[in-house]
Amino acid sequence: MPYHELSIEERIIIQLGQAQGFSLCRITALIKRSPSTLSRELRRNRCSGASYLVCTAQQQMRARRQACRPQRKLLPGSERFELVAHMLRERLSPEQIAGKLRRMSIPSLRDAYVCRETIYNASMQCQWASYTRG
Repeated sequence: MPYHELSIEERIIIQLGQAQGFSLCRITALIKRSPSTLSRELRRNRCSGASYLVCTAQQQMRARRQACRPQRKLLPGSERFELVAHMLRERLSPEQIAGKLRRMSIPSLRDAYVCRETIYNASMQCQWASYTRG
């Protein structure tokens, strides 16, 4: 069974349940989650005063998720993104662009290689940007 993160609504129920003095079993029944999920949530996201606050739990969850995600290689506005966008306008395919980037030796673009899937996603961003500009 796949794990799904707790929603903000579930976190609110946890906070309210704790404030009202509900047992862990009763809170898990309310949110329809396993006791281990609830105990892990409480252990990870307790404040300094040993209380559980929704806003703190959400911030900590976002920080953990951000830390484990790799940094994007093609950020709109970057030199690499503009180079890829130019090549796309020249009608090169993502595979051709990936090959050209692999062979390039531009000092400011160290490790300029990006995979074709990333280039394809950038092409979608370029199309969306040109669509929204008019």
